[in-house]
Amino acid sequence: MPSALPAELQHQKYLSLGTFRKNGLAVQTPVWFAEQDGKIYAMTRNDSGKFKRIRNNPTVRVAPSTIRGRIIGPEFPGQARVLPAEDWPRARKLLAAKYWLMRMPFLWSNKNVFLEITL
Repeated sequence: MPSALPAELQHQKYLSLGTFRKNGLAVQTPVWFAEQDGKIYAMTRNDSGKFKRIRNNPTVRVAPSTIRGRIIGPEFPGQARVLPAEDWPRARKLLAAKYWLMRMPFLWSNKNVFLEITL
């Protein structure tokens, strides 16, 4: 099945995830991501700023980026949601298939949560 993601996001290693503060200012963060069925999956911590901003405002912007977060392509608007815990194994498996470091146990914390982004 072909990907429903824009071509500019396909085959990228990093994604700049823009979340919005209450005052409307965007905060860009580079993240690892995986895609399935036109949706983007990423991991974060439940004590991170991006998690708190997404809880307050699910509107996000995504763009291909470097590991340091420099945007290297067009931005796309989207909506993010925190996945329920029963969906985490599927998201974890998608990320582990793309990034071998995701398979290392030292990256796991009881504060990890997974996000689903729809463009």
